[in-house]
Amino acid sequence: ALYLAGIKDSIATAEAMGITSLTTPDRYGLTLVLGGGEVSLLELTSAYGVFANDGLRNPYRTILKVEDNKGNVLEEAGFNQTQAIPQQTARQISDILSDPEVRLSTITSSVENLHRQVATKTGTTNDYRDVWIEGYTPNLVVGAWAGKNDNTPMDKKVAGLIITPVWGAFMAEINKDYPKESFKKPDPTPADAKPVLRGIWKGGVSYK
Repeated sequence: ALYLAGIKDSIATAEAMGITSLTTPDRYGLTLVLGGGEVSLLELTSAYGVFANDGLRNPYRTILKVEDNKGNVLEEAGFNQTQAIPQQTARQISDILSDPEVRLSTITSSVENLHRQVATKTGTTNDYRDVWIEGYTPNLVVGAWAGKNDNTPMDKKVAGLIITPVWGAFMAEINKDYPKESFKKPDPTPADAKPVLRGIWKGGVSYK
């Protein structure tokens, strides 16, 4: 997909979603889809918020509002929403990432404990130096990371068991304060769309 869309246009989409650290397109190859570019946890989590919010981006902020001792609002951050990706695309991504049939067992157990619909994606860097999880409900996005301060590898058996339970426990606790919502379903794929866009793959034949 990255090959077909092109690296520069794909990075432009990432920027629209809030990822600003991919500043040297000539450095990246197709491995960019597997983490070939450095991105902060804050930016990545902010970008996943676009999926949760029907394609709308709300820039992250550290201060929501400032009040005086009488409760008068002195300053308040605005949303400044922008449509980063099409609504249909965001709903399709959420539909995929929330599918319980394709989740790893360690993720499924954490998510089922929430008793609500959740979309999740995990990631691991080379030699298990970093483990990540990004996950969201329709109204809350949380990203988490684990690794060693000296960037040395972690044990493979441990890496996959570290961050997901922590994320799941946090989500279970904080979601008590949020209403239970479900993701909006994407529109059906048009019947006349190209076969690959309808999930049809007629491969299996090798050519030399």
